[in-house]
Amino acid sequence: MQPFTKAVIDIIKSIPPGKVMTYGSVAALAGSPRAARQVVRILHAMSKKEGLPWHRIVNAKGEIALSSDEGRLLQSLYLRDEGVEVGEDGRIELARYFHRPS
Repeated sequence: MQPFTKAVIDIIKSIPPGKVMTYGSVAALAGSPRAARQVVRILHAMSKKEGLPWHRIVNAKGEIALSSDEGRLLQSLYLRDEGVEVGEDGRIELARYFHRPS
């Protein structure tokens, strides 16, 4: 496993319930600030295998970025179950729910 991939997985696993991070913030914390799309690929390929809380990752605007209606609904439900308020437009208030690792 590549060091960047391992770092991304570790960061995503560390996001506590009720908090979110953006693709770009995960990439930056993993050492490659311009690799947000790579974070998307890692989530797509490894979420199930690694047991990643994929639903805690949103885009830079705080929006659920999944394209399928089913995926958006599922992510919204998972986040709401953790106490995250998700607007009807699929937006999360980043100022309130963004996870800032120590």
